[in-house]
Amino acid sequence: MNRTFRKYHRAIALIISIPLLLTVLTGMAVTVVREWSFINTGIPSRVILSIHTGEIFHLAAIYPILNGLGLIGLLVTGLSMSSLFRRRKTPKEF
Repeated sequence: MNRTFRKYHRAIALIISIPLLLTVLTGMAVTVVREWSFINTGIPSRVILSIHTGEIFHLAAIYPILNGLGLIGLLVTGLSMSSLFRRRKTPKEF
């Protein structure tokens, strides 16, 4: 079972890594552009924000849901592979 979860965890991680990385980087970029006015990127913050929300790809309605489902999938498979929820074997007395 652990091998199956590793296979799913690897597949989910490969699929979700690009959208999640895009979300994180554009979220940081929006903050930098808006709050640190001395850094001039030449890109308006509304363009970066439209990439961040998926609006530029016409995915604004489902982009956050897909990111969230991907992260939940990674959490479930990652936690299931950890030893947090395994029953400990009690030593048998002789």
